Amino acid sequence: MTRSQGVTRQSTLAHRTRREPPAGEPSRNARILERAGYVDKLMAGVYSFLPLGLRVLRNIEDIVRDEMTAVGGNEVLMPALHPIAAWEATGRQDMPILFRTGGDTAVLGPTHEEVVTPLMAAQVASYKDLPTAVFQIQNKFRDEARPKSGLLRGREFGMKDMYSFHLSGADLETYYEQVADAYRRVFARCGLGEVTHYTYASGGDFCEFSHEFQAVTPHGEDTVYLDHGKGTAINKEILDRYTPEEIAELEPVRAIEVGNIFKLGTRFADAVGFRLPDATGVPQRIHMGCYGIGTTRLVGAIAEILSTDDAMVWPAGVAPYAVHVIPLSAQQHQRAEEVAAALHRRGHTVLLDDRPARAGAKLADADLIGIPHRAVVGARTEEGRVEHSDRLADVTRTVPVAELAQLVTAV
Repeated sequence: MTRSQGVTRQSTLAHRTRREPPAGEPSRNARILERAGYVDKLMAGVYSFLPLGLRVLRNIEDIVRDEMTAVGGNEVLMPALHPIAAWEATGRQDMPILFRTGGDTAVLGPTHEEVVTPLMAAQVASYKDLPTAVFQIQNKFRDEARPKSGLLRGREFGMKDMYSFHLSGADLETYYEQVADAYRRVFARCGLGEVTHYTYASGGDFCEFSHEFQAVTPHGEDTVYLDHGKGTAINKEILDRYTPEEIAELEPVRAIEVGNIFKLGTRFADAVGFRLPDATGVPQRIHMGCYGIGTTRLVGAIAEILSTDDAMVWPAGVAPYAVHVIPLSAQQHQRAEEVAAALHRRGHTVLLDDRPARAGAKLADADLIGIPHRAVVGARTEEGRVEHSDRLADVTRTVPVAELAQLVTAV
């Protein structure tokens, strides 16, 4: 998936790579993303997205938007600035993560239950309008005490949050499972499907369990106990609910949470008096579900899992470009232009390294940038052919340009 078609000349990008990782940065994802020129750190937990990083983020957002729309979600955009009275109505005005502003009359939204519930109470006129769901992709703000994990734990971060509204708990349960399936499709399309597991976690004040989607990696922040037979996991925080015999069958692994879903029950609807008469005229309490995916966090998780200290390989669905075309010397620039144009005509996005840099520097930068297909034009490649590297499959061979276009399409 790419947002626009065309050839981008690397010399025109507001982008540069770094020879060394940023000093004092403990998180793997921030080290590689800053080195490769995808993000720039403003302060702890706050990052600017540079052109390549923004393309990755937008591709992830498009995947998420596609799958939420497929399960009936309506996209909206709610304010990030909330009156404190909305949080007082639900009793959450003293949450320590709240950024307060306006002389304590307002907060920056860390989540949107307090806003979406009265909003939908005003929009839903009848029980016949239910179930319904709305989602947004928006920046959130949380006053994290120790934001030290790069894009995995930000103070300002991008998030898709969706909220569903139902006339019964049973109807919520049905929709909840549909969204869980949609989440599995999101993570598969983002290249993490094989390592991401449906994980039982604490429901906190809302329900017995919530469900996280945990991507297994040795570099993860969380510990989960994996059931290989079922492909599910249990978060360490609720392990005391299981018997020693059950736990013995599970493997403890490190993982990164890439999404979570909650059954909120009626708490937030009750707080604003949101009820609807059913078909018999009896007022019914409204049941809600909440479904979150940190979009910027997912950029970080993919980088954390699919990088080394000196190289990144983006999955095809989220990569900033489909193909990176690299002439090794000035004598090959014209041929590289022709290769890039041919790929463009076939509908592929292309990053063309037209910089007057040494071959070694270009290839080292290409490793850092991590575009999944690389087409190298050098003195040893014959006219009409390129050295093609499929970096996801770790295969390199010389192929005709027309065949390269087909190989990229096959992904």
